[in-house]
Amino acid sequence: MKYEFTAKVWNYSSTIGTGGWHIACLPKGISKEIRENLGFLEEGWGRLKITAKIGNTQWETAIWFDTKLDTYLLPLKAEIRKKEKIVTDKEVEIMIWI
Repeated sequence: MKYEFTAKVWNYSSTIGTGGWHIACLPKGISKEIRENLGFLEEGWGRLKITAKIGNTQWETAIWFDTKLDTYLLPLKAEIRKKEKIVTDKEVEIMIWI
């Protein structure tokens, strides 16, 4: 299944080390649909393997379901952020395949 959406990148400050995680939240409607239809594919801690694409960069990764935010989170590694010039508070167009 393929999903396309726009999300703002935010920084989840970590208490360990510096920088923290850079995250994009999937829209709640998409998250609900994924969880209802594909939740059985989740591994530990709500982890679901996906392929993601931002701009010209495509990579294998995973999304995690966050019960407090009631949505899946897509972490963005430094390598991806650098390639696509992504900074905190930037809106990015994202495609994912499950």
